[in-house]
Amino acid sequence: MLLQDALGTALDYEYRVRDHYAEAARKAKDSTAQRVFAILAREEQGHVEYLEARLDEWKTTGMVNPAELKSVLPSLDLVQAAEDAARLTPKGPAASKEELDYLKEALELERVTSGFYQDLVAQLEPEHRSLFERFLEIEEGHVTIVQAEIDAIVGHGHWFDFMEFRLEQ
Repeated sequence: MLLQDALGTALDYEYRVRDHYAEAARKAKDSTAQRVFAILAREEQGHVEYLEARLDEWKTTGMVNPAELKSVLPSLDLVQAAEDAARLTPKGPAASKEELDYLKEALELERVTSGFYQDLVAQLEPEHRSLFERFLEIEEGHVTIVQAEIDAIVGHGHWFDFMEFRLEQ
């Protein structure tokens, strides 16, 4: 795949995920859900801006500088450390069905996007792979975070794919 095509396709994925989170933030009734969706939309907007800048650079100079791609979300190490320090109580049915549906759709979008970046990194010329490797890492983190939110809401006893149990049950 040519780099310009890779950048354009990556932008399409990022627009789709960003727009999903922005819509979910607007429509969510729960303030926590609104905040979570807004943070994720802002994260995806950062991806869009990064990719647009790289594409402009490519079109202008024929070269791309793989600048640092930052994340507004905590690293997976920090998330897992927090999980080790304190078990979360499932939220139960407090979230609306609509908010849960947005999360489920977000999970699918994140999985598809993560798969796209995985394939892209494998297919690109070695000199362009570093441009997308960080995206792969971040998108895999998004999958984990969205899955954890779903698990906490439905309360089926999992947190970050680890079974929770309570002695009092």
